[in-house]
Amino acid sequence: MASSSHSSNFPCAACKFLRRKCMPDCVFAPYFPPEEPQKFINVHKIFGASNVSKLINEVAPHQREDAVNSLAYEAEARLKDPVYGCVGAISILQRQVLRLQRELDAIHADLIRYATATCNCNEMPPPMGRTCFHHNSSGNSYYPNPHWNEPYEGNGRSDGGSL
Repeated sequence: MASSSHSSNFPCAACKFLRRKCMPDCVFAPYFPPEEPQKFINVHKIFGASNVSKLINEVAPHQREDAVNSLAYEAEARLKDPVYGCVGAISILQRQVLRLQRELDAIHADLIRYATATCNCNEMPPPMGRTCFHHNSSGNSYYPNPHWNEPYEGNGRSDGGSL
């Protein structure tokens, strides 16, 4: 649990901000220590002290610290991005994952293309773990994944996207 303000006789960040006496049974004290005033200020600005107090009392005691930390994270995200909050950050990360997955797929296709260039399919079967593909009539390699047969245009460079 977070540090309690009562051991040092200083009011918690919530009571100090709300300009009230911090009582021994203060619901905010364990979660808003005096050394973290901005945490309460942000939560109060977005959710309101009364709503936070109600939420803390409704949550099981062993989940309260996680609930308050979640509120603090969401409040900070809402202050940075009032429309989307933390959902905006999640969306940005999801788009980044998709972009990196496409880049990884393109690099994987390049690796297969380079591996097939060194593989002679008319001789013995390839060693275990290596793949060899036949060339079609146009002289181009055929890859089992249909997306690998398409030219890579990911980064706009004319070098085929190699590093």
